Amino acid sequence: MGLKRNVSLAKGLRYKGQGPMLTFVLHRLGGLAMGIFVTTHILSSFVGGDVGKFFNDMYTNWLFQVVMFFLILFHAVNGLRITILDLWPGLLDHTREAIWIEWAVFIPVYGLALFAIVTSALGG
Repeated sequence: MGLKRNVSLAKGLRYKGQGPMLTFVLHRLGGLAMGIFVTTHILSSFVGGDVGKFFNDMYTNWLFQVVMFFLILFHAVNGLRITILDLWPGLLDHTREAIWIEWAVFIPVYGLALFAIVTSALGG
């Protein structure tokens, strides 16, 4: 027997889960980004010719790196937050505060990485 959920797409898009929902979605996108990143590496290594060059050019593109690094770094920091909350269940009452701390750690680290990627792309 399956679950019946009468939630339309419009109602789902109006859901305002705020911080926890945003971290949930970004965490899933980060996992997908890791799969894409590993797949492009494998395909560029094992597939030769123009197709291999295409995949190599794709993952060495600075814009691809900026997006992938955002998602993968967020996935790692969010996973650390989830692990901490799982190890100390008493902290579950402070989930929103933990999300704010997560962003406080993520933003400066990503800012430094973004600076390094962009300056390298500009030839600096």
